[in-house]
Amino acid sequence: MNEKKEEKKDFETLVELSKKALDHLNNQNLSLKESMQIYKQGLQYLNEAQKLLEEAKLEYEILNSNQE
Repeated sequence: MNEKKEEKKDFETLVELSKKALDHLNNQNLSLKESMQIYKQGLQYLNEAQKLLEEAKLEYEILNSNQE
């Protein structure tokens, strides 16, 4: 079995992938099943982006508190 390690994506890439998923959802020729798969993937991208944003905020707060 050939397993691929999933690369960790940066914030900008995740936001772009989320936008592409949203654009894809606007296609009226998608089945309900396809729409749900794209929706779930888009949510996953957004959740990963949110996590990166929260980590960056925490790091910023730590760095700022060390300056005081």
